[in-house]
Amino acid sequence: MIVGTAGHIDHGKSTLVEALTGTHPDRLEEEKRRGITIDLGFAFLDFEGVRFGFVDVPGHERFVRNMLAGVGGIDLVLLVVAADESVMPQTREHFEICRLLGIPRGVVALTKRDVADADALSLARLETEELVRGSFLEGAPIVPVSARTGEGLGELKEALVRAAESSPGRDTKGAFRLPIDRSFAIKGFGTVVTGTLVSGSVRAEDEAEILPGGTRVRVRGLESGGKKIEVARAGQRTAVNLAGVEHSAVARGMTLVPPERFSPTSRIHARIELLASARPMRRRFRAHLFQGSAETIAVVRILDPASEERAIGPGESRFAEMRTAAPIFVLPGDRFVLRQYSPVVTMGGGVVLDAAPTRRTRDVAAFRQRLETLATGDPPAMLEALVADTPRGLTLGHASRRTGWSEEEVRAAAESLAASGRARVLPGSGGEGGVIAPAKAYAALVERLREDVEAYHRANPLAEGISKEELRIRVARMAGPAMFRAALAELAAAGQIAVAGDTVKRAGREISLAPEEAKAKEQIEQAFAQAGLTVPSMKEVLERLPVEAARAQKIVQILLREQVLVRVTAELVFHRTALERVRQLLADYKRERGERMSVPAFKELTGITRKYAIPLLEHLDRERVTRRVGDERVIL
Repeated sequence: MIVGTAGHIDHGKSTLVEALTGTHPDRLEEEKRRGITIDLGFAFLDFEGVRFGFVDVPGHERFVRNMLAGVGGIDLVLLVVAADESVMPQTREHFEICRLLGIPRGVVALTKRDVADADALSLARLETEELVRGSFLEGAPIVPVSARTGEGLGELKEALVRAAESSPGRDTKGAFRLPIDRSFAIKGFGTVVTGTLVSGSVRAEDEAEILPGGTRVRVRGLESGGKKIEVARAGQRTAVNLAGVEHSAVARGMTLVPPERFSPTSRIHARIELLASARPMRRRFRAHLFQGSAETIAVVRILDPASEERAIGPGESRFAEMRTAAPIFVLPGDRFVLRQYSPVVTMGGGVVLDAAPTRRTRDVAAFRQRLETLATGDPPAMLEALVADTPRGLTLGHASRRTGWSEEEVRAAAESLAASGRARVLPGSGGEGGVIAPAKAYAALVERLREDVEAYHRANPLAEGISKEELRIRVARMAGPAMFRAALAELAAAGQIAVAGDTVKRAGREISLAPEEAKAKEQIEQAFAQAGLTVPSMKEVLERLPVEAARAQKIVQILLREQVLVRVTAELVFHRTALERVRQLLADYKRERGERMSVPAFKELTGITRKYAIPLLEHLDRERVTRRVGDERVIL
């Protein structure tokens, strides 16, 4: 369990951690010289089967940004209040930050009980109870202790164990995420980064990526609590020895994740909440955004309808869009803190709803409903909202990247949606592993495809069918390949369409020619059959037909499709009997005179001019009847 200290400067946080663990968390020379914590400190305690990792954070107002870098990954808060001074400004700010970050459990330590009289101790208890009333710390143990004499330390350890036993576990199934709070180099080892693993697990020799930036690295080794380990799991303070990057290229605020799994963002939809002590904020304002170990400037725009005079007031909660000055890696469900741009004081915080939002719809009610759904935390409902934004369907892998869930969790949510008829899970391709499509959009696509095939036949009665690509462009341009393939397969399985190669047609459809069309078809065939190899131009043939040019062209297409006619070039079309005659002539020539033949010999054999001979030979080459060798042909 990761325990984070919180409290006002000089209330004894670091001294208490040292008394509990035997390790003083201050590590910087300036910290030791000045007697205050400036940056994060760390210490460990094993007690009654629980391994505690303490993150000691600075209490001074000037160092709150460092405090925020450490408090994001903790499981329990140890709120420290000096019995001789009681609740102070940073006590309140640290407490509000812990509340905004959704820390579930905690214990209160009333320190310096050895220098406080009974009245001061009683007052400190009362003021602390008032501070935490109605919060996650209401009813939490309040333990008076003295780090100097050791009084109350045993009781405090017992209270921490009880709080640990009732705390929810970390997600060890999802992808690993390690927000980096320190980066340094150790001689003989190279770059080492530290942080609290907030989800998943990572092993030695795993490949990883640092976001933002996308630097690929390899995990050379792992330590936790000063001990070498083979695998680090969610909830552990972890030191990671990295290969492939200089420590100077890694900074606090970056995150270690699996390679090619996630992307940073500069645009976030969230629900934000202002503290009761904050001043009212305009519809659009700048703020310092803290999430995990990262810090950046964000422009916050309130998305809820509100008056221009007061977009969001103290204690109010609204949906908002945040655009960050620098890319940041977050996932839905991540908690964050907002501090005023100037003066820099904590003003509120919130929870990420969507880290890759699509463009806002003009339907305000639908947009608000989408945000309300994402805020529920219900996986099927959240997945449905994300899928609704994706006309092409959402692959399981993409859904996993958008949410941070494992693919198994995504599939479970998708199957729940499919069982209730709210989505369809379609076969993927190329490693997609499956595509989730909105049920209504998919059903509408199936119906549009069926109707368009029928409409095409009505408009083109002499065409066998429509090509898949033309049908996709006409009807399913916005749908993804998986939705298009599945819809075609469903219609074919239902006996409504037939798919032959690249052609789609109504099932059982046969072309029926009108009397004049049948006569025209016969005339075209006879014209080319009688011409042999000295074929007329298509224009000459069509001009003599009893039907207009558009229908005549479609009749030609029927003859080509039936392979009665064979197109050799754009201008030259031969009857199949003529080409069969040429094949026979070549076979006889090869048997009687050998396999090699010149162009003049071919012209003499067939009785045609060069105008017909060269295109015909090139056609025979493509059909692998002959093969060109220099100026001659080899009969195959």
